[in-house]
Amino acid sequence: MQRKIPQRQCMGCRERRPKQELIRVVRCTDGVVRLDFGGKVNGRGAYLCCNPECLKRAQKSKALERSLETPISQEVYDLLAREMEGASRG
Repeated sequence: MQRKIPQRQCMGCRERRPKQELIRVVRCTDGVVRLDFGGKVNGRGAYLCCNPECLKRAQKSKALERSLETPISQEVYDLLAREMEGASRG
């Protein structure tokens, strides 16, 4: 019997993909927003594809801010852009 693969929705393109293909952005219990590569950090999470266009769409529509229920600093968006750039090269 095959195991069920967890699916999550990208906040940019709104497509459902396997959880391992997405980057998790989490608002921790202390209110800090950060990236979670292990998927284990406690807090409210939202997901993005490794596509820079999805990041631009999510930033323009404030989808991540609505999902995490908190403002997101430009530093977090910059870190996401760097991670996506690195993922596309590697």
